[in-house]
Amino acid sequence: MTPQGDSDDRQESPDNEHNSHDKHQHQNDHGDGRDNDHDSHDHADHHEMMIKDFRRRFWISLAITLPVLLLSPMVQQWLGFEFTIFDGSDRYILFALSTVVFFYGGWPFLTGLVNELKGKQPGMMTLIAVAITVAWGYSSATTFGVKGSTFFWELVTLIDVMLLGHWIEMRSVMGASQSLQKLVEMMPSEAHLISNGDTKEVTVDELEEGNKVLVRPGEKVPVDGVIVEGDSQLNESMVTGESKPVKKGPDDKVIGGTINGNGSLTVEVEQVGKDAYLSKVIDMVRDAQSKKSKTQNLADRIAFWLTIIALTIGFGTLAVWLVLDKPFVFALERMASVMVITCPHALGLAVPLVVAISTSVSAQNGLLIRNRTAFENSRRISLLAFDKTGTLTKGDFGVTRVGALDDAFDDTEILRLAGSLEQKSEHPLAVGIMNKVSEEDIDLPEAQDVNAITGEGIEATVDGKKVQVVSPEYVKDQGKDIPDDAFENKQETVVFVMVDGELAGFVAMADEIREESYDVVKSLKDAGIKVYMMTGDNEQVARSVSDELGLDGYYAGILPDQKRDKIKEFQDKGEFVAMTGDGINDAPALATADVGIAVGSGTDIAAETADIVLVHSNPNDIASLVFFGKATYGKMIQNFIWATGYNVVAIPLAAGVLYSAGILVSPAVGAIVMSLSTIIVAINAQLLKRRMRKQPS
Repeated sequence: MTPQGDSDDRQESPDNEHNSHDKHQHQNDHGDGRDNDHDSHDHADHHEMMIKDFRRRFWISLAITLPVLLLSPMVQQWLGFEFTIFDGSDRYILFALSTVVFFYGGWPFLTGLVNELKGKQPGMMTLIAVAITVAWGYSSATTFGVKGSTFFWELVTLIDVMLLGHWIEMRSVMGASQSLQKLVEMMPSEAHLISNGDTKEVTVDELEEGNKVLVRPGEKVPVDGVIVEGDSQLNESMVTGESKPVKKGPDDKVIGGTINGNGSLTVEVEQVGKDAYLSKVIDMVRDAQSKKSKTQNLADRIAFWLTIIALTIGFGTLAVWLVLDKPFVFALERMASVMVITCPHALGLAVPLVVAISTSVSAQNGLLIRNRTAFENSRRISLLAFDKTGTLTKGDFGVTRVGALDDAFDDTEILRLAGSLEQKSEHPLAVGIMNKVSEEDIDLPEAQDVNAITGEGIEATVDGKKVQVVSPEYVKDQGKDIPDDAFENKQETVVFVMVDGELAGFVAMADEIREESYDVVKSLKDAGIKVYMMTGDNEQVARSVSDELGLDGYYAGILPDQKRDKIKEFQDKGEFVAMTGDGINDAPALATADVGIAVGSGTDIAAETADIVLVHSNPNDIASLVFFGKATYGKMIQNFIWATGYNVVAIPLAAGVLYSAGILVSPAVGAIVMSLSTIIVAINAQLLKRRMRKQPS
């Protein structure tokens, strides 16, 4: 597990961030215990309900906005018409309609303010809630006697735009992870308890340390324990990432959730419940996601400072004018103007429009964006850690060589005999052989008296001859010499075909390196990004793949918690870390990394835990991710400048700094500038499509 290669220290500390909607609306989804895992299972439905809720609130609020605009004196003055329902009483109708929009349309922002303040992270929701509350409160006061202008039409249009922005954004970004529920589902719920020589069905929860359980061929191991009887091949890829089944016998440890091969095992229980290894993996994922959900994205950070500015200047304006002995009504109007202008309509669209466009273009290029903030931060990646099996490699065994070792046979005959024995097996090596048989269009004879050689291979009678497909160890145990040319590549797994006790030939298989892996490693290193590999596979295979691809380093034979710990080590050194993987064993590392990237052909759990999914399972798309992340972030910054830049001039003027010179920004002028800013932001967001389509090859 010693890393091959070094990494230099970076001063910039990692900044884990998470989508603001997850933070505001789903803060309880991850929970503190396993009782809350059903929350994540229902999350997709919950997210869809939220989208429908924002859509409904938007359309209803918009419908009420139309009469508010018609009855607003300022709008009538702009458009040069007069309209009234009840002469002298229209202001009460305006108040009633605007109050409905304030409480109904503004409710998500008012509750969002409460959640942000509870979490001590005021952001976009706080800024919006402060602005609409001040606008409604001041306008209500002027309706019932306080001298001054109302902000009713600004209030309702601000709520409309913010509802629209959040609706657009939520449609474009998927909801939070369902990975915890999927991990829980991986755990077997029942076991065969051995008691007084008999077996009985019990739930896993009933098992205690020291119990013995029977694990039949093809079943999942129900608990963590140690084998006391039996031999078998176990598929541990879901936990370790090891690309081929592992031979195990008495005194070897097994992990709950792994899949037993062709032998029966008696296992003594060591850990159950929360102490079981997969339960600890679940806790790792939960902890990592919880930490991410507590951090803020770019929009919230900017909104936080705008909120501070609005409150400081707003109350400062009120205080200054009162000190200067101006009427309270005048000072109150100046304060209200400042706080309403500080929350421009454009800010509500600045991010959602960019997010909607960037996620759409990214999807067209094979990138499914699940976490907006991680996508924003992909521009900062300084180190990328790859899983090996199924990520840098194809993830399945393919036949690389077939060789006859006896003149009585040729390569086709060796493959024919091997295929006849393996045609009904689901072993990964058997699948590889059968794929080659199908590719070569070889007709297979029927195998008779098929028998598994525990932990060593399989034997049967074919065409009247005893045929065996066995491991190198079995061949050596039979006293047969294996030619050196049978072992050509350290990445290969070799099985041998014996006919009537004599060595006839071999079939070599390997989990081949993807062609795309060479290109993505080169492009990432050219961009100054360090590239490491973390795998559950053995040292020999890991070194071979690392050397072949020219990686900066690798870690071999490590488990999920160790992968997560390596990610943390890199982060502690100041690296901004991305992790790419495809399996359950990668889930804790994917959740812990600053940017978690799942290969689309991998497990659902990896995809649900990751921030970004490579839909086409092409590692080369990671280079696109870095480019798109930079382009998206740049466009967001531009839009924030357009959306808030006028505040530099408008806020001081609204506060009345040039009042002595006869210059005072009225709500009408502020509204015009806000509208212009909104149009500019919308046009600028559309230009992102052109920028992202000019991706360098």
